[in-house]
Amino acid sequence: MFDNLSSRLDGVFRKLKGHGKLTEKSVEEGLKEVRIALLEADVHYRVAKKFIADVKARALGQEVMKSLTPGQQVVKIVNETLTTLMGENCEDLNLSGARPVSVMLVGLQGSGKTTTSGKLAVYLKKKGRKPYLVPADVYRPAAIDQLQKLGAQLGVPVYPSEPDMDPVDICDKARTAAVKEGCDVLLLDTAGRLHLDEALMAELVRIRDAVNPSDILLVADAMTGQDAVNIADSFNNSLDIGGVVLSKMDGDARGGAALSIRSITGKPIKFIGVGEKLSQLEPFHPDRIASSILGMGDVLTLIEKAQSVIDEEKAAELEKKLKKSQFTLEDFRDQMVQIRKMGSLSDLIGMIPGMKKNKQFKNLEVDERELVRIEAIINSMTPHERAHHQVINGSRRKRIARGSGTQVQDVNRLLKNYTQVMKMIKKLNKGGMRGLGRGMLPF
Repeated sequence: MFDNLSSRLDGVFRKLKGHGKLTEKSVEEGLKEVRIALLEADVHYRVAKKFIADVKARALGQEVMKSLTPGQQVVKIVNETLTTLMGENCEDLNLSGARPVSVMLVGLQGSGKTTTSGKLAVYLKKKGRKPYLVPADVYRPAAIDQLQKLGAQLGVPVYPSEPDMDPVDICDKARTAAVKEGCDVLLLDTAGRLHLDEALMAELVRIRDAVNPSDILLVADAMTGQDAVNIADSFNNSLDIGGVVLSKMDGDARGGAALSIRSITGKPIKFIGVGEKLSQLEPFHPDRIASSILGMGDVLTLIEKAQSVIDEEKAAELEKKLKKSQFTLEDFRDQMVQIRKMGSLSDLIGMIPGMKKNKQFKNLEVDERELVRIEAIINSMTPHERAHHQVINGSRRKRIARGSGTQVQDVNRLLKNYTQVMKMIKKLNKGGMRGLGRGMLPF
Protein backbone atom coordinates (compact mmCIF):
# COMPACT_ATOMS: atom_id res chain seq x y z
CA MET A 1 0.00 0.00 0.00
CA PHE A 2 1.38 3.45 -1.00
CA ASP A 3 4.72 1.92 -2.06
CA ASN A 4 4.61 3.34 -5.60
CA LEU A 5 3.47 6.75 -4.35
CA SER A 6 6.18 6.76 -1.67
CA SER A 7 8.85 5.90 -4.23
CA ARG A 8 7.74 8.65 -6.63
CA LEU A 9 7.57 11.29 -3.92
CA ASP A 10 10.97 10.28 -2.59
CA GLY A 11 12.47 10.88 -6.05
CA VAL A 12 10.87 14.33 -6.29
CA PHE A 13 12.10 15.38 -2.84
CA ARG A 14 15.64 14.21 -3.52
CA LYS A 15 15.73 16.55 -6.52
CA LEU A 16 14.34 19.46 -4.48
CA LYS A 17 16.82 18.88 -1.66
CA GLY A 18 19.61 18.99 -4.25
CA HIS A 19 18.86 22.65 -4.90
CA GLY A 20 20.76 25.04 -2.65
CA LYS A 21 17.96 27.53 -3.12
CA LEU A 22 14.52 26.78 -4.49
CA THR A 23 13.05 28.82 -7.32
CA GLU A 24 9.47 29.07 -8.46
CA LYS A 25 10.40 27.01 -11.53
CA SER A 26 11.99 24.16 -9.53
CA VAL A 27 9.01 24.04 -7.15
CA GLU A 28 6.52 23.95 -10.02
CA GLU A 29 8.46 21.20 -11.80
CA GLY A 30 8.59 19.17 -8.59
CA LEU A 31 4.88 19.63 -7.88
CA LYS A 32 4.02 18.64 -11.44
CA GLU A 33 5.65 15.27 -10.75
CA VAL A 34 3.82 15.04 -7.40
CA ARG A 35 0.51 15.64 -9.19
CA ILE A 36 1.26 12.84 -11.67
CA ALA A 37 2.20 10.54 -8.78
CA LEU A 38 -1.09 11.30 -7.01
CA LEU A 39 -3.16 10.64 -10.13
CA GLU A 40 -1.29 7.39 -10.75
CA ALA A 41 -2.17 6.42 -7.17
CA ASP A 42 -5.84 6.86 -8.21
CA VAL A 43 -6.36 9.97 -6.11
CA HIS A 44 -9.49 11.86 -7.22
CA TYR A 45 -8.49 14.56 -9.73
CA ARG A 46 -10.23 17.33 -7.73
CA VAL A 47 -8.39 16.27 -4.58
CA ALA A 48 -5.04 16.16 -6.42
CA LYS A 49 -5.65 19.62 -7.91
CA LYS A 50 -6.47 21.19 -4.53
CA PHE A 51 -3.56 19.41 -2.83
CA ILE A 52 -1.04 20.78 -5.34
CA ALA A 53 -2.51 24.30 -5.05
CA ASP A 54 -2.26 24.22 -1.24
CA VAL A 55 1.32 22.93 -1.24
CA LYS A 56 2.39 25.42 -3.94
CA ALA A 57 0.93 28.40 -2.04
CA ARG A 58 2.98 27.50 1.05
CA ALA A 59 6.10 26.31 -0.81
CA LEU A 60 6.42 29.62 -2.65
CA GLY A 61 5.82 31.58 0.54
CA GLN A 62 8.31 33.23 2.83
CA GLU A 63 8.57 30.23 5.17
CA VAL A 64 10.38 28.24 2.47
CA MET A 65 12.13 30.85 0.35
CA LYS A 66 13.98 32.25 3.40
CA SER A 67 14.63 28.86 4.94
CA LEU A 68 18.16 27.52 5.28
CA THR A 69 16.87 24.07 4.28
CA PRO A 70 14.19 24.77 1.65
CA GLY A 71 14.01 21.16 0.42
CA GLN A 72 13.29 19.89 3.94
CA GLN A 73 10.68 22.60 4.40
CA VAL A 74 8.82 21.43 1.29
CA VAL A 75 8.76 17.87 2.66
CA LYS A 76 7.38 19.25 5.94
CA ILE A 77 4.66 21.16 4.07
CA VAL A 78 3.69 18.09 2.02
CA ASN A 79 3.52 16.02 5.21
CA GLU A 80 1.25 18.55 6.92
CA THR A 81 -0.95 18.95 3.82
CA LEU A 82 -1.32 15.17 3.45
CA THR A 83 -2.35 14.93 7.10
CA THR A 84 -4.93 17.71 6.68
CA LEU A 85 -6.20 16.06 3.50
CA MET A 86 -6.95 12.81 5.34
CA GLY A 87 -8.56 14.47 8.35
CA GLU A 88 -5.77 15.42 10.80
CA ASN A 89 -7.19 13.50 13.78
CA CYS A 90 -8.00 9.86 14.45
CA GLU A 91 -11.77 9.52 14.97
CA ASP A 92 -13.20 6.63 16.97
CA LEU A 93 -16.63 5.01 16.86
CA ASN A 94 -19.49 7.18 18.05
CA LEU A 95 -21.03 5.15 20.88
CA SER A 96 -23.03 7.94 22.51
CA GLY A 97 -26.63 7.43 23.55
CA ALA A 98 -28.66 5.08 25.72
CA ARG A 99 -27.33 1.53 25.89
CA PRO A 100 -27.37 -0.68 24.00
CA VAL A 101 -26.16 1.54 21.17
CA SER A 102 -26.19 0.37 17.57
CA VAL A 103 -23.45 0.60 14.93
CA MET A 104 -24.73 0.01 11.41
CA LEU A 105 -22.36 -1.44 8.80
CA VAL A 106 -23.24 -0.74 5.16
CA GLY A 107 -21.55 -1.26 1.80
CA LEU A 108 -21.58 -3.15 -1.45
CA GLN A 109 -21.48 -6.93 -1.60
CA GLY A 110 -17.94 -8.26 -1.31
CA SER A 111 -16.55 -5.18 0.46
CA GLY A 112 -15.95 -7.16 3.65
CA LYS A 113 -18.83 -6.06 5.91
CA THR A 114 -19.29 -9.39 7.69
CA THR A 115 -15.59 -9.87 8.40
CA THR A 116 -15.34 -6.24 9.51
CA SER A 117 -18.24 -6.87 11.93
CA GLY A 118 -16.13 -9.60 13.55
CA LYS A 119 -13.07 -7.36 13.62
CA LEU A 120 -15.04 -4.57 15.27
CA ALA A 121 -16.28 -7.06 17.87
CA VAL A 122 -12.65 -7.88 18.71
CA TYR A 123 -11.82 -4.14 18.86
CA LEU A 124 -14.77 -3.41 21.16
CA LYS A 125 -13.96 -6.33 23.49
CA LYS A 126 -10.44 -4.92 23.94
CA LYS A 127 -12.09 -1.62 24.91
CA GLY A 128 -14.12 -3.36 27.61
CA ARG A 129 -17.40 -3.25 25.70
CA LYS A 130 -19.79 -6.16 25.16
CA PRO A 131 -20.69 -6.42 21.45
CA TYR A 132 -23.69 -8.24 20.00
CA LEU A 133 -23.55 -9.36 16.37
CA VAL A 134 -26.70 -8.96 14.31
CA PRO A 135 -26.97 -10.71 10.89
CA ALA A 136 -29.33 -8.50 8.89
CA ASP A 137 -28.33 -9.76 5.43
CA VAL A 138 -31.07 -12.26 4.56
CA TYR A 139 -30.29 -12.30 0.83
CA ARG A 140 -26.72 -13.52 0.47
CA PRO A 141 -26.46 -17.30 0.88
CA ALA A 142 -24.68 -18.30 4.10
CA ALA A 143 -24.31 -14.67 5.28
CA ILE A 144 -26.13 -15.49 8.53
CA ASP A 145 -24.10 -18.68 9.04
CA GLN A 146 -20.85 -16.80 8.44
CA LEU A 147 -21.58 -14.28 11.19
CA GLN A 148 -22.74 -17.02 13.58
CA LYS A 149 -19.46 -18.88 13.05
CA LEU A 150 -17.50 -15.67 13.68
CA GLY A 151 -19.47 -15.10 16.88
CA ALA A 152 -18.76 -18.63 18.09
CA GLN A 153 -15.07 -18.19 17.30
CA LEU A 154 -14.91 -14.92 19.24
CA GLY A 155 -17.20 -15.87 22.09
CA VAL A 156 -19.61 -13.07 21.10
CA PRO A 157 -23.40 -13.66 21.09
CA VAL A 158 -25.23 -13.50 17.75
CA TYR A 159 -28.90 -12.74 17.14
CA PRO A 160 -30.65 -15.88 15.73
CA SER A 161 -31.76 -14.37 12.41
CA GLU A 162 -33.61 -16.46 9.82
CA PRO A 163 -33.59 -15.93 6.01
CA ASP A 164 -37.37 -15.38 5.90
CA MET A 165 -37.29 -12.52 8.45
CA ASP A 166 -37.54 -8.82 7.57
CA PRO A 167 -34.15 -7.05 8.06
CA VAL A 168 -35.80 -4.10 9.83
CA ASP A 169 -37.55 -6.46 12.31
CA ILE A 170 -34.25 -8.27 12.90
CA CYS A 171 -32.43 -5.07 13.83
CA ASP A 172 -35.32 -3.81 15.95
CA LYS A 173 -35.83 -7.03 17.92
CA ALA A 174 -32.09 -7.53 18.35
CA ARG A 175 -31.98 -4.61 20.79
CA THR A 176 -34.23 -6.43 23.25
CA ALA A 177 -32.19 -9.62 22.82
CA ALA A 178 -28.94 -7.70 23.41
CA VAL A 179 -30.24 -6.40 26.75
CA LYS A 180 -31.00 -9.97 27.87
CA GLU A 181 -27.46 -11.00 26.86
CA GLY A 182 -25.99 -8.10 28.86
CA CYS A 183 -24.48 -6.50 25.72
CA ASP A 184 -24.04 -2.77 25.17
CA VAL A 185 -23.13 -2.42 21.46
CA LEU A 186 -25.08 -3.92 18.54
CA LEU A 187 -23.12 -4.45 15.30
CA LEU A 188 -25.67 -4.55 12.47
CA ASP A 189 -24.32 -6.44 9.45
CA THR A 190 -26.67 -5.22 6.70
CA ALA A 191 -27.16 -6.51 3.17
CA GLY A 192 -25.13 -5.34 0.19
CA ARG A 193 -25.60 -5.47 -3.56
CA LEU A 194 -23.22 -5.90 -6.47
CA HIS A 195 -23.95 -2.28 -7.32
CA LEU A 196 -25.94 0.62 -5.89
CA ASP A 197 -29.71 0.46 -6.37
CA GLU A 198 -32.82 2.11 -4.96
CA ALA A 199 -34.14 -1.03 -3.24
CA LEU A 200 -30.91 -1.42 -1.24
CA MET A 201 -30.87 2.21 -0.14
CA ALA A 202 -34.56 2.15 0.77
CA GLU A 203 -34.02 -0.85 3.04
CA LEU A 204 -30.98 0.74 4.70
CA VAL A 205 -32.92 3.96 5.29
CA ARG A 206 -35.74 1.96 6.93
CA ILE A 207 -33.25 0.22 9.22
CA ARG A 208 -31.62 3.54 10.11
CA ASP A 209 -34.95 5.18 10.91
CA ALA A 210 -36.12 2.20 13.00
CA VAL A 211 -32.95 1.72 15.02
CA ASN A 212 -31.45 5.25 15.07
CA PRO A 213 -27.83 3.98 15.20
CA SER A 214 -25.20 5.97 17.03
CA ASP A 215 -22.84 5.45 14.09
CA ILE A 216 -23.12 4.30 10.46
CA LEU A 217 -19.93 2.88 8.98
CA LEU A 218 -19.45 2.37 5.27
CA VAL A 219 -17.16 -0.59 4.56
CA ALA A 220 -15.36 0.10 1.27
CA ASP A 221 -12.78 -1.98 -0.57
CA ALA A 222 -9.54 0.06 -0.72
CA MET A 223 -8.50 -1.80 -3.86
CA THR A 224 -11.32 -0.20 -5.88
CA GLY A 225 -9.58 3.20 -5.77
CA GLN A 226 -11.73 6.08 -7.00
CA ASP A 227 -14.75 3.79 -7.18
CA ALA A 228 -14.57 3.56 -3.37
CA VAL A 229 -14.76 7.37 -3.25
CA ASN A 230 -17.82 7.45 -5.53
CA ILE A 231 -19.48 4.68 -3.50
CA ALA A 232 -18.79 6.56 -0.26
CA ASP A 233 -20.31 9.72 -1.73
CA SER A 234 -23.48 7.86 -2.77
CA PHE A 235 -23.98 6.14 0.58
CA ASN A 236 -23.30 9.38 2.41
CA ASN A 237 -25.91 11.28 0.36
CA SER A 238 -28.56 8.67 1.22
CA LEU A 239 -27.67 7.74 4.80
CA ASP A 240 -25.43 10.51 6.18
CA ILE A 241 -22.75 8.02 7.23
CA GLY A 242 -20.57 8.63 10.27
CA GLY A 243 -17.36 7.32 8.77
CA VAL A 244 -15.61 4.79 6.57
CA VAL A 245 -13.78 1.51 7.12
CA LEU A 246 -11.31 0.80 4.31
CA SER A 247 -10.93 -2.95 3.97
CA LYS A 248 -8.10 -4.82 2.20
CA MET A 249 -5.53 -2.09 2.79
CA ASP A 250 -2.92 -4.84 2.87
CA GLY A 251 -3.66 -5.73 -0.75
CA ASP A 252 -2.32 -4.28 -3.98
CA ALA A 253 -4.10 -0.97 -3.52
CA ARG A 254 -2.64 2.29 -4.78
CA GLY A 255 -3.98 4.45 -1.96
CA GLY A 256 -6.27 6.79 -3.86
CA ALA A 257 -9.31 6.01 -1.71
CA ALA A 258 -7.49 6.75 1.56
CA LEU A 259 -6.29 10.10 0.22
CA SER A 260 -9.58 11.17 -1.39
CA ILE A 261 -12.55 10.07 0.73
CA ARG A 262 -12.35 12.78 3.41
CA SER A 263 -12.12 15.61 0.85
CA ILE A 264 -15.00 14.35 -1.30
CA THR A 265 -17.45 13.19 1.40
CA GLY A 266 -16.41 15.28 4.38
CA LYS A 267 -16.54 12.07 6.45
CA PRO A 268 -13.53 10.51 8.19
CA ILE A 269 -11.90 7.15 7.61
CA LYS A 270 -12.18 5.57 11.05
CA PHE A 271 -10.58 2.16 10.57
CA ILE A 272 -8.47 0.24 8.08
CA GLY A 273 -8.36 -3.52 7.57
CA VAL A 274 -4.70 -4.56 7.32
CA GLY A 275 -5.04 -8.34 7.04
CA GLU A 276 -7.39 -11.30 7.07
CA LYS A 277 -7.08 -12.06 10.79
CA LEU A 278 -9.87 -10.77 13.02
CA SER A 279 -7.32 -8.83 15.08
CA GLN A 280 -6.10 -6.94 12.00
CA LEU A 281 -8.28 -3.84 12.18
CA GLU A 282 -6.53 -0.59 13.08
CA PRO A 283 -7.75 2.94 13.85
CA PHE A 284 -6.90 5.30 10.99
CA HIS A 285 -4.28 7.88 12.01
CA PRO A 286 -3.87 10.49 9.22
CA ASP A 287 -0.58 11.81 10.61
CA ARG A 288 0.96 8.34 10.80
CA ILE A 289 -0.22 7.42 7.30
CA ALA A 290 1.26 10.68 5.94
CA SER A 291 4.59 9.97 7.65
CA SER A 292 4.59 6.44 6.27
CA ILE A 293 3.90 7.67 2.72
CA LEU A 294 6.88 10.04 2.97
CA GLY A 295 9.15 7.26 4.24
CA MET A 296 9.33 8.63 7.78
CA GLY A 297 8.13 5.39 9.36
CA ASP A 298 5.35 4.84 11.88
CA VAL A 299 7.00 4.42 15.25
CA LEU A 300 3.84 5.04 17.30
CA THR A 301 1.94 2.18 15.64
CA LEU A 302 5.00 -0.06 16.07
CA ILE A 303 5.08 0.75 19.80
CA GLU A 304 1.33 0.12 20.15
CA LYS A 305 1.67 -3.26 18.42
CA ALA A 306 4.52 -4.19 20.78
CA GLN A 307 2.57 -3.10 23.87
CA SER A 308 -0.44 -5.16 22.78
CA VAL A 309 1.50 -8.45 22.65
CA ILE A 310 4.27 -8.08 25.24
CA ASP A 311 3.59 -9.41 28.73
CA GLU A 312 5.08 -6.92 31.20
CA GLU A 313 5.98 -9.58 33.77
CA LYS A 314 7.68 -11.73 31.15
CA ALA A 315 9.45 -8.65 29.81
CA ALA A 316 10.84 -7.84 33.27
CA GLU A 317 11.92 -11.47 33.72
CA LEU A 318 13.60 -11.46 30.31
CA GLU A 319 15.42 -8.23 31.16
CA LYS A 320 16.95 -9.90 34.20
CA LYS A 321 18.00 -12.91 32.12
CA LEU A 322 19.61 -10.69 29.50
CA LYS A 323 21.61 -8.84 32.15
CA LYS A 324 22.90 -12.19 33.43
CA SER A 325 23.48 -13.54 29.88
CA GLN A 326 20.96 -16.32 30.56
CA PHE A 327 18.97 -15.94 27.35
CA THR A 328 18.09 -19.56 26.43
CA LEU A 329 16.77 -21.04 23.21
CA GLU A 330 13.36 -21.24 24.90
CA ASP A 331 13.50 -17.48 25.54
CA PHE A 332 14.58 -17.05 21.91
CA ARG A 333 11.47 -18.95 20.76
CA ASP A 334 9.09 -17.10 23.10
CA GLN A 335 10.34 -13.70 21.91
CA MET A 336 10.02 -14.75 18.28
CA VAL A 337 6.41 -15.85 18.89
CA GLN A 338 5.61 -12.45 20.45
CA ILE A 339 7.10 -10.57 17.51
CA ARG A 340 5.14 -12.72 15.04
CA LYS A 341 1.94 -11.72 16.87
CA MET A 342 2.69 -8.11 15.96
CA GLY A 343 2.18 -8.90 12.28
CA SER A 344 4.26 -9.30 9.13
CA LEU A 345 7.96 -8.63 9.65
CA SER A 346 8.07 -6.77 6.32
CA ASP A 347 5.36 -4.40 7.62
CA LEU A 348 7.12 -3.96 10.96
CA ILE A 349 10.42 -3.11 9.24
CA GLY A 350 8.57 -0.56 7.10
CA MET A 351 7.40 1.23 10.26
CA ILE A 352 10.99 2.00 11.26
CA PRO A 353 12.00 5.50 10.06
CA GLY A 354 14.25 5.46 7.02
CA MET A 355 13.87 1.76 6.24
CA LYS A 356 11.75 2.30 3.13
CA LYS A 357 14.51 4.51 1.69
CA ASN A 358 17.28 2.07 2.58
CA LYS A 359 18.28 0.08 -0.53
CA GLN A 360 18.93 -3.03 1.57
CA PHE A 361 15.40 -3.03 2.97
CA LYS A 362 13.41 -1.32 0.21
CA ASN A 363 12.46 -4.51 -1.64
CA LEU A 364 13.05 -6.86 1.26
CA GLU A 365 10.77 -9.89 1.26
CA VAL A 366 10.88 -11.63 4.62
CA ASP A 367 10.20 -15.36 4.41
CA GLU A 368 7.79 -15.86 7.30
CA ARG A 369 8.15 -19.63 6.83
CA GLU A 370 11.71 -19.40 8.14
CA LEU A 371 10.31 -18.26 11.50
CA VAL A 372 7.96 -21.24 11.51
CA ARG A 373 10.92 -23.55 10.83
CA ILE A 374 12.94 -22.00 13.67
CA GLU A 375 10.03 -22.45 16.08
CA ALA A 376 9.62 -26.09 14.96
CA ILE A 377 13.32 -26.79 15.48
CA ILE A 378 13.33 -25.37 19.02
CA ASN A 379 10.10 -27.22 19.85
CA SER A 380 11.79 -30.48 18.79
CA MET A 381 14.47 -30.03 21.42
CA THR A 382 14.18 -31.34 24.98
CA PRO A 383 13.85 -28.76 27.80
CA HIS A 384 17.44 -29.58 28.81
CA GLU A 385 18.69 -28.91 25.26
CA ARG A 386 16.90 -25.57 25.10
CA ALA A 387 18.50 -24.51 28.37
CA HIS A 388 21.97 -25.92 27.55
CA HIS A 389 22.58 -25.71 23.81
CA GLN A 390 26.17 -26.91 24.24
CA VAL A 391 24.96 -30.52 24.73
CA ILE A 392 23.45 -30.66 21.23
CA ASN A 393 25.91 -32.93 19.43
CA GLY A 394 25.73 -34.53 15.99
CA SER A 395 23.27 -37.29 16.85
CA ARG A 396 21.00 -34.87 18.72
CA ARG A 397 21.02 -32.52 15.73
CA LYS A 398 19.90 -35.36 13.45
CA ARG A 399 17.06 -36.23 15.86
CA ILE A 400 15.97 -32.57 16.14
CA ALA A 401 16.00 -32.20 12.34
CA ARG A 402 13.83 -35.32 11.90
CA GLY A 403 11.42 -34.18 14.60
CA SER A 404 10.99 -30.70 13.08
CA GLY A 405 10.85 -31.82 9.44
CA THR A 406 13.97 -29.81 8.59
CA GLN A 407 17.57 -30.49 7.57
CA VAL A 408 20.60 -30.79 9.87
CA GLN A 409 21.96 -27.68 8.12
CA ASP A 410 18.91 -25.73 9.34
CA VAL A 411 19.60 -26.81 12.93
CA ASN A 412 23.29 -25.90 12.55
CA ARG A 413 22.39 -22.43 11.20
CA LEU A 414 20.00 -21.74 14.09
CA LEU A 415 22.57 -22.76 16.70
CA LYS A 416 25.26 -20.66 14.99
CA ASN A 417 23.00 -17.57 14.92
CA TYR A 418 21.98 -18.14 18.54
CA THR A 419 25.65 -18.42 19.61
CA GLN A 420 26.44 -15.13 17.84
CA VAL A 421 23.54 -13.43 19.59
CA MET A 422 24.78 -14.69 22.96
CA LYS A 423 28.26 -13.30 22.25
CA MET A 424 26.69 -9.93 21.42
CA ILE A 425 24.65 -9.97 24.64
CA LYS A 426 27.76 -10.68 26.71
CA LYS A 427 29.60 -7.79 25.04
CA LEU A 428 26.68 -5.47 25.74
CA ASN A 429 26.61 -6.61 29.35
CA LYS A 430 30.23 -5.62 29.76
CA GLY A 431 29.34 -2.12 28.57
CA GLY A 432 25.89 -2.04 30.20
CA MET A 433 22.50 -3.05 28.83
CA ARG A 434 21.47 0.42 27.71
CA GLY A 435 21.42 -0.73 24.06
CA LEU A 436 18.64 -3.25 24.59
CA GLY A 437 14.96 -2.33 24.51
CA ARG A 438 12.96 -3.88 27.31
CA GLY A 439 11.12 -7.01 26.28
CA MET A 440 12.36 -7.03 22.68
CA LEU A 441 14.86 -9.20 20.88
CA PRO A 442 18.34 -7.64 20.70
CA PHE A 443 18.74 -8.43 16.98
